[in-house]
Amino acid sequence: MAEEVEQGAVEVQGGAFKDSLYRNNAKIRKDRADSIIEDAQLIYKREIEDLEVEMKRMLREQDNMLDLSPTNAMNLTLASDFDSKEYVAKDLELGVKLRNLEIKLEIARKRYTYLFGGTA
Repeated sequence: MAEEVEQGAVEVQGGAFKDSLYRNNAKIRKDRADSIIEDAQLIYKREIEDLEVEMKRMLREQDNMLDLSPTNAMNLTLASDFDSKEYVAKDLELGVKLRNLEIKLEIARKRYTYLFGGTA
């Protein structure tokens, strides 16, 4: 319990709050820097993971385009029902998106290694 030292004054006891207020500038800067680094590193890792997941989904979608069985494995799409132009356009669009993701992922990994060391 705090004791009265002067009239109206209270003796200051130790604790985390006091320690925090009494830290020197170098310690405060280090703590802030550590917090910023941790946040940026976590966001970078998440972004890399999100890019990897998005690439897997697009590859799966591209592979699924090869399945021309509308209802079961014993059935095929009729040649008259197949739209070659639409198929090619969608396949090329997915290919370009995948390539862009590969480039973005490569850059993100290199930047992560440069900024934080190690791999994500």
